[in-house]
Amino acid sequence: MSPPIQLLSPEIINLIAAGEVIDSLAAVVRELVENAIDAKATRLTISVFPELWQVKVSDNGQGMSLENLRHCAQAHHTSKICYREDLWKITSLGFRGEALFSITQVGQLTIQSREAKDNSSGWSIDYNQQGAGIKEKTAPMAPGTIVTASNLFGSIPVRRQGLPTFSQQLKAIQGIIENMSLCHPQITWQVQHNHQSWLTISSGKTPQQILPQLLKRIHFHDLQFFSETVVTPCHEQGKIEMVLGLPDRCHRGRLDWLKIAVNGRVVRSPHLEQTVLAGLSRTLPKGRFPIGFLHLTIPPSDIDWNRHPAKTEIYLQSLEFWQEKITAIIEKALKLSPVTITTTGQNQRVKKLLKASENKGIYQVGTSTSTELELIRLRAVGQVNKTYIVAEHSQGLWLVEQHIAHERVLYEQLQDEWQLIPVQQAIILSQLSLKQVEQLQRIGLEIEPFGDNTWAVRNLPKLLENREDCPEALIELSLGGDLETAQVAVACRSAIRNGMVLELAQMQDLLDSWKKTRNPRTCPHGRPIYLPLEESSLSRFFRRHWVIGKSHGI
Repeated sequence: MSPPIQLLSPEIINLIAAGEVIDSLAAVVRELVENAIDAKATRLTISVFPELWQVKVSDNGQGMSLENLRHCAQAHHTSKICYREDLWKITSLGFRGEALFSITQVGQLTIQSREAKDNSSGWSIDYNQQGAGIKEKTAPMAPGTIVTASNLFGSIPVRRQGLPTFSQQLKAIQGIIENMSLCHPQITWQVQHNHQSWLTISSGKTPQQILPQLLKRIHFHDLQFFSETVVTPCHEQGKIEMVLGLPDRCHRGRLDWLKIAVNGRVVRSPHLEQTVLAGLSRTLPKGRFPIGFLHLTIPPSDIDWNRHPAKTEIYLQSLEFWQEKITAIIEKALKLSPVTITTTGQNQRVKKLLKASENKGIYQVGTSTSTELELIRLRAVGQVNKTYIVAEHSQGLWLVEQHIAHERVLYEQLQDEWQLIPVQQAIILSQLSLKQVEQLQRIGLEIEPFGDNTWAVRNLPKLLENREDCPEALIELSLGGDLETAQVAVACRSAIRNGMVLELAQMQDLLDSWKKTRNPRTCPHGRPIYLPLEESSLSRFFRRHWVIGKSHGI
């Protein structure tokens, strides 16, 4: 039986941030969807009729009793909090008791509901502008709730005229549903627009199954999922879940798909967003941004939801604690380990080739779902075009681009120790601008005037000490931004060049150093370092499952 819906006390009403939550069709969808999820729904059907200014949300949740139906649309009536102390231990999505009442202020509200218990019948109630029932009747229906909001903003024509266009409102509704589907992957979503199917999102165990349904070019194996239970500073249990697009496989041109959620709701959190971006620093190409979904389950006492009427902005206690956990989980995701390597589906070129050949054959191909990998062991077996190291792996072959693999190794060494050494004979540079001189000083170089528009450099990064092109390298360092940019430039200039012949021992040393780096998937410029050719794909291509006699028609 659902808990009783009752009026909040004046003390609690005054403590809750006031504000009108219904300001668009999207706001109606948001509030009704949150109520359905609070009612433990696993299937939602949302119907939107923009031209009719109507929204309908059906769910298979626990439903409401007749008594609760009579009170649910009245101002400040809710079953989710009762006492002042409840405001500091909120676990539901909706708790103010404002949403349904606010809908009655801007439109016509009808609710049908049936409790999920034996011998209960469904009821339908129409509500007036005060949230009181004006028409009550029985309604044959399955357990759950159907809420219909009609003629929205019809009594406020000026408000209608000031709203975004229908296409903009539909885009906002789509965003709300996508966000909620990631936060609650156990739910199946069916969305209709003017009786036409618009969005269908199937349920999954984790957001890793949901995200590829929302971004069609993203594959399940482009993503890495981590889930970890933690003990928070207040000695309560919390949880961190993260779906991260691996930087060597997927990224975007805009920062529009890095989403952060707290306790079941996507929120704006610049601090946490910057933490994720910092963790992925120098793993993506310039001008590209990560794809990811971070979901924190935090003890309610550590959150203040009363910062914004739409509950999209929060105050988070123990921010530094969560930032440290996020950084650690990103480091795990980027490493090469048995947990983070799934080569299935990564080599799309090989897969397309296999698919094309399968269409011409009359044989069936099995797929391997095993993700059990032994410790990462790479054995150098050769070199291709003096550029790629061929490495044998327990699951097949890897091609490793030698220059950028070495660049990654050197860059992380420079990050750990930016060592400048004095030079016996000053390096003379000329025609430097004041900005270039200031840049060299900024990264720690000792530079002083040495005649007319000539400068003498007295030290340099240790990696450059034996190079013949030191002046050119220093000019390059003078052109780029911060210390990190300088480290990238030094690493790139000092790395093994493509076209250099390597002995097997040199290849093996490079592989051993590279696979231990913090971010081995991409170079500091964001280029992918390795291409796996898994054994199952090789076997599939060479049709090793065939019986030779049958392949000859015997």
